[in-house]
Amino acid sequence: MIAQVRFAPILSIAEPGFIAPFQEAIRSAYPVLRPERTRSLAIEVHEAAVGPERTTWRFCGMDEAWRLSLAPEFVALETSRYSSREDFLRRLREVLEAVGSRVAPAVVQRLGLRYIDRIAGGAVNDVRNLVRQDLLGVMGTSLAAHVQHLVSQTLLESPNRAERLRMRWGHLPPGGTVDPDAIEAIEEPSFVLDLDMFSSGERSFCVESLVADARRYAERLYAMFRWAVTEDFLRRYGGKP
Repeated sequence: MIAQVRFAPILSIAEPGFIAPFQEAIRSAYPVLRPERTRSLAIEVHEAAVGPERTTWRFCGMDEAWRLSLAPEFVALETSRYSSREDFLRRLREVLEAVGSRVAPAVVQRLGLRYIDRIAGGAVNDVRNLVRQDLLGVMGTSLAAHVQHLVSQTLLESPNRAERLRMRWGHLPPGGTVDPDAIEAIEEPSFVLDLDMFSSGERSFCVESLVADARRYAERLYAMFRWAVTEDFLRRYGGKP
């Protein structure tokens, strides 16, 4: 589960002194800090240009089940131990309140919420009983045993046209991924269902509005998830058919 709020760049976020008050506000929940410094590389004909150094502040708990990332143009909250919508939204509110009071971005440019579900282990061999037949494609035929990599994607538009829902799903081989930042490569075949709802366009930074939209996105993503999986999936993984 990942939530991200992108805002107009605040260059001071790269400075340790600027983000120190923010760290104090969230340190009890995310005590471990691991700064991440990277550079972009632009390659053109006959030459390559190295971009400026970029700093992303990564905060997490001792067990690393929850991670908070703060960069000059975004804040993101993610977890590999999702338990409930209410728990995630409560944590998201706390993070956004800390950002609002300590960083004070004025303009939000994008809000996104993303669910990633993965079937691995022996269950991959039973994917035809776990996922809606409409999504399986070749995986639902006699060729399934020969498939090494098969990923599909669709982009859905909401009625108000300002919001989009991107759905990506398919079979990944051992060591395979379609997004290294969010979908870890594992050493066995897997089936991934990746649901991402987002809106773009400038708006004021308002915690109440952002959390309300995140809740609405979570409800829509869950409805799409329930459409995509079968009752066998829910029973196998502890859900309620």
